[in-house]
This record gives sequence, structure tokens and C-alpha cells, in this order.
Amino acid sequence: MKLQVKILDVKTVNELDFYWNNQDYKNLLQEFDYPDVAGIKENEILEYLFMAISDFEPAEAAEILLKYKLNDKLNEGQIQNMSNEMLVDKLAEEYPEPALHFDIFNINQFLYKAYNGTFPNTEATIITLEIDGLEDDVEIDKELLIKTLSHALRENNLVMRLYGDQLNGTLAFDDAGKVIWNYRKLDDNSIEVITSKYLISKEDFGLSEFEAEIQQFHEE
Repeated sequence: MKLQVKILDVKTVNELDFYWNNQDYKNLLQEFDYPDVAGIKENEILEYLFMAISDFEPAEAAEILLKYKLNDKLNEGQIQNMSNEMLVDKLAEEYPEPALHFDIFNINQFLYKAYNGTFPNTEATIITLEIDGLEDDVEIDKELLIKTLSHALRENNLVMRLYGDQLNGTLAFDDAGKVIWNYRKLDDNSIEVITSKYLISKEDFGLSEFEAEIQQFHEE
């Protein structure tokens, strides 16, 4: 399958505005022992949450946020270790389970903002691309997107070095969801893709318009 692709935009960000919402903030205010959540105006909730967080040590706050978001994926010991490690290490890049990097990134950056840089700053890459030539029976998924983007990446890019056999269809690409954090269709042809800057940065792109031939993996 051959696709015609244009990279419309690549930008680096240090927060994603859709990950947290006001209901999360209200829930977290209760977790941080704020007594009167109902009395706060909607546009002031985050400000009050940051004030409530300031009464806690950074590692304590990290543990509360990790439990809130990842209690079903991590045990108590793992959460306690991570809450301390986050103060010195970029776990959104280094944690041994990449499937958690997206959540860890958003938790880390929330804490980075709440504690004015006490936590390490990590960054994400948002890529907007336009794809033409998709066959009617082909669905867009994370594997298709990373294989498509790989045609524009320089050879020294980390994804290219780690996943060469998966990108060319020699091996199944089971880790595609660990590379592409999130994506959404903007219109019929345009898609927004979010990944870690550690994996793909703006500087990794060598092409902005190209043809991508997608190789599918077939079990023998």
C-alpha cells in the first residue's frame, strides 16, 4: 500500500491540555484534603488545587497523583518508588514499561508546573500530517501511523534504530502503541499524532512531503 503524505506541522510541547479536566481537579482536591470543593468557581479550581498541593511534600503529591491515575496498573510499592524517582529521573522516557509513558508524562508535567520546576521537565511532540491514498478497507491505527511517519525520519532517529524490522514488516509491530501515545482525526485526511520528544523530535524529520509504502507483517 502506497500513501501520499505531507507533514503539516511538528511542534514540541510540555503539557497536553486534554489529559486533565475539571472533574479530575475536583477529585484531586478531595485527595489533597481540601474541605469545600463545592464552593469553588469552575475557573478557579486549578488555582485552588495548586494551593492545596503546596501543603504536601513533592514525593507525597506524586504518590497521590500516581495512585489516582495508575492504581489499576501499578502496585503500592511501585507507586512509592516512582514517586521518589520522579524527582530526579525523566520516567516518561526511562520507565521500563513504555505503555505507561503517556500517563507518566502528564502526571510529571502537572507536578512540574505545581512545584515550579522541582520535577524534571519532559516534552512531547505533536505531529500533524495529511494522508492520501488509503484504501477503503484500511483503518488508521498506531501501527499504520508510525510506519507512515518512519518514511520521513532520519536514519539516526531512535525509533528507526529500535524498530527497523517492525517498520519494514519483517516482525510484528506489537510496540506501536508504545511509540504513538495518542492520535485523532482532524478531518478526512488530516491526523494529529502525539508521541514523546525523546522518541521523535522536530529535528528528526528529513522530509515534509513523501510517498510511504507500508509493509504489513504476515505470519508464515
